[in-house]
Amino acid sequence: MKHNFILIISICFSFIGFSQDNPMSFSLQEAIDYALQNNRTAKNAARDIEAAKEQKWETTATGLPQVNGTVDYQNQIKQQFEAVDFNQDGIPDFGAKHSMTATASLTQKVFDGSYLVGLQSAKVFLEISENAKEKTDLEVRKAVINAYGNVLLAEESIQILERNIAVLQKNLDETTKIYENGLEEEESVEQLQITLAGVQSNLNNTNRLKNIAYQMFNITVGLDINATSTLTDNLENLAEFNIVLGLLDAEEDFENSIDYKIAENNKRSSELLLKLEKSKALPTLDAFLNGSYIANRNAFDFTDFDNKWQGVASFGATLRIPIFSSLGRSSATQRARINLEKSKDDLLETEQQLKLQIKSAKSNYQFSIEDYGIKKQNLALAERIEQKNQTKFFEGIASSFELRQAQTQLYSAQQEYLQAMLDVINNKAELETVLNEITQN
Repeated sequence: MKHNFILIISICFSFIGFSQDNPMSFSLQEAIDYALQNNRTAKNAARDIEAAKEQKWETTATGLPQVNGTVDYQNQIKQQFEAVDFNQDGIPDFGAKHSMTATASLTQKVFDGSYLVGLQSAKVFLEISENAKEKTDLEVRKAVINAYGNVLLAEESIQILERNIAVLQKNLDETTKIYENGLEEEESVEQLQITLAGVQSNLNNTNRLKNIAYQMFNITVGLDINATSTLTDNLENLAEFNIVLGLLDAEEDFENSIDYKIAENNKRSSELLLKLEKSKALPTLDAFLNGSYIANRNAFDFTDFDNKWQGVASFGATLRIPIFSSLGRSSATQRARINLEKSKDDLLETEQQLKLQIKSAKSNYQFSIEDYGIKKQNLALAERIEQKNQTKFFEGIASSFELRQAQTQLYSAQQEYLQAMLDVINNKAELETVLNEITQN
């Protein structure tokens, strides 16, 4: 009985263990790799490629031999005349009450200009889907980096705010005791209370933002919004890791950009649409081979194979020659030509925009690196100033207002330093996305 009880308890605990949420931990690179496989947008982009491959074969198959079969049955409920048996074999040749025809046909395109254009279009469509997947992956990668950085920013902010609150609370307690002994003004206590309340409010808000940041991260990588995830990288280490000065000298090859490739494919699509409209003015030639078996019966006895079916077969070709379309084809061709000119201008506009985006992204990245160094120095200075003002305040040399100014300056420097680190990470990701170049440190 005791063994059974232990077994039942073990089973219960095993079910509890399986039902609990299994937390997942990610470095930034692990998060990117996971998102490229599980992000819903990335998965749909991969499905689009598979669909494009199927469409390419679907287009190809239309020019290959096509075999179709039909079975027609007719019941002459009311006949105009009696059945006629020309062969005197008991099987009506004409006017039978029941008739059935089984036909098999084989058709083959011999020449069709639109089919040739269709094959080229299917290939371009596949390239468009592949480019769309590449762009999606780049955007997903950038989104993961942004989401990952926002979580780290919130986590680091909470740690700093908690340390600030601990220091402020200690200062407030000490100042309160001095005030109670009559050696300090009440204003000094109130100044510290105001500062402490403001920092506590920031902490509460940052905690809420942290929860939202984690949920955004989960959605971005493809997890459930309420999944438990842990990030293993450190914001400062990531910022240092993402300072790649060589990226500032990277070749500004706009043709390697995925946006340029997409615009170029759009131009190629417009060229093919123009060719398609022109091809509609060409003749088309199709060949066919038909074979049929026909049975006429006065009674529904088609499964009686003692009664013969009459077989017929034919072979032929169909030549279709467009002659006059009331200028419809001409208008369609002109419209396609206009769209081609638009796509050429779009390609040129994309080229100019990409040149500007690359220069802007490089400038932003360079500024973020410089700003990161400045904010790091400013933080060290603000910490020393705040520490000196604390010492002066408790020695009675500095006022509570001066201490509060130094503390406020320190808190601003802390947040600016965190934001500067995040800017380095995000601006590098933006530059890599524009260049379509993932650097290896």
